[in-house]
Amino acid sequence: MNKIYFQGTYGAYSHLASLAINPNAEIIPCKTFDECFIKASNEKNSKIVIPESNRITGNIGIEYLIFKYRLNIYSEYFQKIEHNLLGQPGTKLTDIKNVFSHAQALSQCSKFIKKNNLNEHIRADTAGSAEMISKNKKKEEAAIASILSAETYGLEIIKKNIENESGNLTRFLVMGKDLIQPEYSDKKYITSFLFKLKSKPAALYQSLGGFAINGVNLTKLQSYPEKNSFDSFFFLCDLDGHIEDKKVQKSLEELGLHCQDFHVLGVFEADPIREKKL
Repeated sequence: MNKIYFQGTYGAYSHLASLAINPNAEIIPCKTFDECFIKASNEKNSKIVIPESNRITGNIGIEYLIFKYRLNIYSEYFQKIEHNLLGQPGTKLTDIKNVFSHAQALSQCSKFIKKNNLNEHIRADTAGSAEMISKNKKKEEAAIASILSAETYGLEIIKKNIENESGNLTRFLVMGKDLIQPEYSDKKYITSFLFKLKSKPAALYQSLGGFAINGVNLTKLQSYPEKNSFDSFFFLCDLDGHIEDKKVQKSLEELGLHCQDFHVLGVFEADPIREKKL
């Protein structure tokens, strides 16, 4: 059976995403993102499901692991994030004083927390917070997590959908060691790659000219310092198109002239949700 590793504990949004991507896989939690990447680097047939960015709060912060391990990206998946206030069975909202969750979940529910005068406590993940309050059995404690977390840890949903904004999505990447690339057809694709420029003035400006000339759309361009330095940067980039498209090839050839390092992370079909107006 295929294995999928995710960061967190059962009931996490990464667990939900893994179930949606492949419900028949053996889905295994890891304590850290680093552990996920190490597992996938060492096991040929395993995959990892990793949150890359959130529509409201931005990047999750796993870019350094993408640079370090350079696993292949097979697909993207957008998970709808619906935060819920979970507590002990029989608890009322007025009983709750302290709320526990991941920093991003707390941030995404800040209006509800402020309105109800709750004390927030940051924990490593949402599902782990649910597991903790389930064990503590204190009526004044609640967690912000998924409905799956409530089911997993025997908690009651005190209030559903407490996030500041509806339509909140997290983009997950499915990654692994094996190199897999879809055949070029008339579907919508994304090519993901990283590069490091040669050290010269206006290098970034010059390197991006090929994309403009060839009419290739960049959907992501993010810089990341190399080995904690502030004078050497890698760039993580996504573009609309398949690497076998001539326009894309010409753009990447032009970019390559300015690069010290260049690595394709993956070519995959764009999630249909990109076309929907949220």
